[in-house]
Amino acid sequence: MSVLDDKSFAIMVLVAVVMTGIITPIVTTIYKPARKFVPYKRRTIQRTKPDSEFRVLVCIHTPRNVPTIINLLEASHPTKNSPICVYMLHLVELTGRASAMLVVHNTRKSGRPALNRTQAQSESIIKAFDNFEQHVGCVSVQPLTAISPYSTMHEDICNVAEDKRVAFIIIPFHKQQTVDGGMEATNPAFRSINQNVLANAPCSVGILVDRGLNRSTRLTANQVSHHIAVLFFGGPDDREALAYAWRMSEHPGINLTVMRFLPGDDAAESTVEASCERNDPRVLTVVTDSDREKQLDEDYINEFRARTSSNDSIVYTEKAVNHGEETVAAIRSIENIHDLFIVGRGQGMISPLTAGLTDWSECPELGAIGDLLASSDFSAAVSVLVVQQYFGMGQGDALVTPDSPSQPNEQFGNFCQVMNRRTPPRGQAMFHSQP
Repeated sequence: MSVLDDKSFAIMVLVAVVMTGIITPIVTTIYKPARKFVPYKRRTIQRTKPDSEFRVLVCIHTPRNVPTIINLLEASHPTKNSPICVYMLHLVELTGRASAMLVVHNTRKSGRPALNRTQAQSESIIKAFDNFEQHVGCVSVQPLTAISPYSTMHEDICNVAEDKRVAFIIIPFHKQQTVDGGMEATNPAFRSINQNVLANAPCSVGILVDRGLNRSTRLTANQVSHHIAVLFFGGPDDREALAYAWRMSEHPGINLTVMRFLPGDDAAESTVEASCERNDPRVLTVVTDSDREKQLDEDYINEFRARTSSNDSIVYTEKAVNHGEETVAAIRSIENIHDLFIVGRGQGMISPLTAGLTDWSECPELGAIGDLLASSDFSAAVSVLVVQQYFGMGQGDALVTPDSPSQPNEQFGNFCQVMNRRTPPRGQAMFHSQP
C-alpha cells in the first residue's frame, strides 16, 4: 500500500520547488554575511578623527597580558569627545573534538563557579577589564572569547576586527621577560598567530612587547608621569606610530619625546643605487615612492609640531646618523629615561640608517628597530610597541600588506628604471606597553 498517490506526490514536489524559490531570495536579502566586509574608512589611527570614538581590539592569551594592556589603554586618553571602545578577545586553543566558537560575555552578569582552569582565567580577565571600565571614564568594554585552533585563530581576530570596525588591533608579543631580564618564548604558536594577523588584518596592528614587569603604576592620576619615546625614521608605519603617541600625549600623565632620524652627510650610498646593485625587486618601490613618502612625512611632522608647540610635555628632536651603529648609539642614549618606545614596523623600507641591523635579526616580523628593542641585549626596563599601518587600495576596500603577494615582477620591467610609477603594497606594525 503506497503512502502517497501520484497526485499528492506531485503537489508536494511542486510546493517544495516554490518554497525554495521564494525562501532563497528572502534569506539572501535579509542575511548578508558579506555585509561585515563592507569597507569602512577609519581603519587606521591616523585617519580616526580626534572627536570620534576610537575602537580597539585587544587580544589576551593569559592574565599576564592584562596589566600592561590596561595601562596602555588608560594612556590612550579616553575623553567625552573621543571615548574608547575596547573589544577584549581572550584567545583559547581548541582541544579535543569540540567545535570552534566565539563567545560574547555579559560583564555585569556573575557567572557560576568556574568549571576548569581556562574558564577561571577567562573570568579573571573579564573581571579585570570590567573593573577598568567602571573606574576609568569614557571607556566601554565588550569581552569576547575565541575558542579555535591556533592555525586559524588569526581568522577570528581579523573577523572580529572587521565586524566591529576597529581602527587598531593590539596583540601580545610571543616572548615574555624573564627574571634576569632576558626574553623567552612562551608558545611558538603565538608567533605564527601574530605573523598571520600582520598579513591579513583589516586595520592597523600593534604588537606589544611587555618588558615592564616591575611597573605597576597606573596612569589615571595626573601626578603620575610616564615617559614615552617615538623613534621616527619615516614611512606609513612610523606616521601611524606617531599618530598613536600624539593621542597619548594629550594625557596629563604622559611626557612624549619624538626623535626623528635623518641621514647624515656621510650616510651610505643611496637606497636606489644599493638596491640596483643587488637586483633588489623592491627598488621600484623606493624609486617611485621615495619623494612621495618623504613629503608625507614632512607634512605630518610639520602638522604635529605646529599643533603641539605650546605643550611643554612634548619634546621634538632630530638626530643625524650615517649608519646602523650610530642609530643604535642614539637609541641607547635615551633608553634609561623612557618607559615605552613606540616604533613603526617599517616593512619594505630600505634605509642606510638601519643598515646592518637585520643581519642577526631574531624576529624580522618586528622590523629592524622593533627587533632591536625587543632583543635580550637591549634594555630590560623599556616596553615596546611596534606599529603596522593598514594599507588598502582605493577607499580601503581591499587589504594589501607587506606580507601580501606583490604585483608580478614582469609588470615592472627593469627595476632600476623609473618608468611606470605604480604604488606597491605596504602594511602595518607592532606594539609594546607597560603594566
